[in-house]
Amino acid sequence: MSIVYLHGFNSAPQSHKAQFMHRYMTERGLGAHFVCPALPHQPDEAIALVEREMARAAPGGVTLVGSSLGGFYATHLAEKHRVRAVLLNPAVRPGRDLESYLGIQRNLYTGAEYELTREHVAAWRRLDVAVVHPERYLLIVETGDEVLDYREAVARYAGARQVIVAGGDHTLKSFPEHLPLILEFAGLPAR
Repeated sequence: MSIVYLHGFNSAPQSHKAQFMHRYMTERGLGAHFVCPALPHQPDEAIALVEREMARAAPGGVTLVGSSLGGFYATHLAEKHRVRAVLLNPAVRPGRDLESYLGIQRNLYTGAEYELTREHVAAWRRLDVAVVHPERYLLIVETGDEVLDYREAVARYAGARQVIVAGGDHTLKSFPEHLPLILEFAGLPAR
């Protein structure tokens, strides 16, 4: 099994969670089972890149781990390819929620600038899936998420395995404590 980690909006593989997970897996001899591509800001290009990474994954398959907007992409891909996904404070409706961010954006890690347009919003709306199969998902949210309403994710993934942590924030402060569960869900040895 391999884990393909999908970072969030204006983020990058250098994000704290991606780096922490890679380190954690490497320390357990699982570093070769982790990949975190730098997702392009164009939604369709991001999906195509992840699908290429999934095709190169270990013969045992892939589990997607998506944070925020990466959780939305993970949902689209989990349903399309019938794979498992771990969702970390996921964006449920970026076509609605990110519309207020139209204009010039800057990646928090690379400093690269681009313009967020109505085409991005339309693409996210096209990528939205009508139905999710809860058995494919592990949802981890914190109730103190100041960016996204955790209750939307809890409702969207009703029936999925869910970990709801009181407090916290959008960065998912409790992330390190969930790594053994994430690896177990992915079918990898946790210790």
